[in-house]
Amino acid sequence: MKSYVGMILVLSALVATSLGASIDMPEIHNQNQLVGGSVSAVKARDGNIIDPNAMAKGKSGPEEEKTAQFWYDLAHEEIAKRLELPQLDKRRAKNVILFLGDGMSLSTVAAARIHKGQLKGNPGEEDSLSFEKFPYTGLSRTYCSNAQVPDSACTATAYLCGVKTNIVALGITAAVNFNNCSGSEDPANRLESIASWSQAAGKATGFVTTTTLTHASPSGSYAKTTNRFFESDTDIVTYGEGENDPATCTDIATQLITQSPGKNFDVMLGGGIGKFLPNTITDPFNKKGERSDGVNLLSRWQGLHPGGVLAYNRDQLLSVNASRITNLIGTFRSGVMNYHKKADAKEEPTLAEMTRKAIEVVSKNEEGYFLFVEGGLIDYGNHYNSPTYSLDETLQFEQAVQEALGITDPEETLIVVTSDHAHPLTIAGYPGRGTPILGLNQNDADVNGIKYATLNYAVGTEQYLDEHGQRIDLSDKIGAEDFTHPSYIHGNIGVHAGEDVGIFATGPQSHLFSGMMQQSTIPHILAYALCVGDGPTICDNDED
Repeated sequence: MKSYVGMILVLSALVATSLGASIDMPEIHNQNQLVGGSVSAVKARDGNIIDPNAMAKGKSGPEEEKTAQFWYDLAHEEIAKRLELPQLDKRRAKNVILFLGDGMSLSTVAAARIHKGQLKGNPGEEDSLSFEKFPYTGLSRTYCSNAQVPDSACTATAYLCGVKTNIVALGITAAVNFNNCSGSEDPANRLESIASWSQAAGKATGFVTTTTLTHASPSGSYAKTTNRFFESDTDIVTYGEGENDPATCTDIATQLITQSPGKNFDVMLGGGIGKFLPNTITDPFNKKGERSDGVNLLSRWQGLHPGGVLAYNRDQLLSVNASRITNLIGTFRSGVMNYHKKADAKEEPTLAEMTRKAIEVVSKNEEGYFLFVEGGLIDYGNHYNSPTYSLDETLQFEQAVQEALGITDPEETLIVVTSDHAHPLTIAGYPGRGTPILGLNQNDADVNGIKYATLNYAVGTEQYLDEHGQRIDLSDKIGAEDFTHPSYIHGNIGVHAGEDVGIFATGPQSHLFSGMMQQSTIPHILAYALCVGDGPTICDNDED
């Protein structure tokens, strides 16, 4: 381990270390919009474009859906129907990799496919993303227990814990009301994820994200909280509306480091170092930590994992010899990582590079592994009405999928690609073949003869209207990297959409992912193939 001494971050004595210009994106989800209620908020929440305390207030769902068993039963029914069909694949999965394109609507997939082809100088429509070549595809219904259009927390609970819950909630049933910490701490309301099921079976586990280690999507694998925004103890005060404090709630970062299954993860890669450090410490990106309790969670993690390594730039990550370490944490920004187009390539690893390193770490376990990989900034690009970024992030995501395909055994590794929710992005009009997907539709115009963009959003910041409310010509604007694509409803930022999202699967038992299914059935099928958890598994068939 001596060669790794220089790589291990001495967290108790962090000093300011400038690693180049930081492009810190603000949190896009505003609690007020997500949970309902007044748009007024405490000043500390002003950094969010959408106040997060609005998402769940005033929303309710059916009573019968508030128990975990309702969703377990529904998932088992959906699996049973699939098992009634001829089963040509008898293979058991040793490993599972679940890829999640956050906000990757089917229109985003189609536009990214075209963009990929056009980058090669081709018309583009004929191209394919790596996961579009998988042999089985299906559709996932994304609504959450009390919302027609979901957020990334209730969806993460669905596709990782197998239960639909209330918007903003993580790892708990819909029986818990918003910001009810006592309810979220009640064992009767807490859920276990496929990461927990896999650890119980002796498998390695971990996750990779381009957001933060405590963001909603990866947190679905380990956190149990009434509010996804309780990422640090400070956040509980900020977002708790005076009803909660860190003494009654355990923040997400603390859960990751000190509770199961988080403390048992073999690998965790992403951004968000600030949630783990006290505000008396300056992190490697010249930002102050965010914790108010004085606790250095990364030092605590190092104490729990003396053979573990923490990397905070690309060179450190790529130089890690997975065979010589026990655990790995990589935190590559204070908050979410930068868009690939804006990232310093010397400092921030790509999603494909993080995926490769994570697979190297978890592959050491002879019992197999469960790995979760999120392309989290597809969602950010779509929220900002910027397909320039969302499509590039989608192409980075498909490269990570290709990377995994190249270094895993298809006979023993089930790879599933899906999304948590859609975005209201449209490919509009009747543009001819090869029309630049990020440009103007040259074949169609509005009633005033003004050409319009091929890609448009329903809600966003820019309608591009003149003083008479008429659309303006975008010929001299569209195509710039920072161009915000048009929307027809004026909002502070783009929003999610409620339509179904795709599922793409390859490997053992991948045929079970065809057809329409509830999003909450996904982890139950993964568990079936992997022979983990308490539900039905392929290993129940002795003859197999």
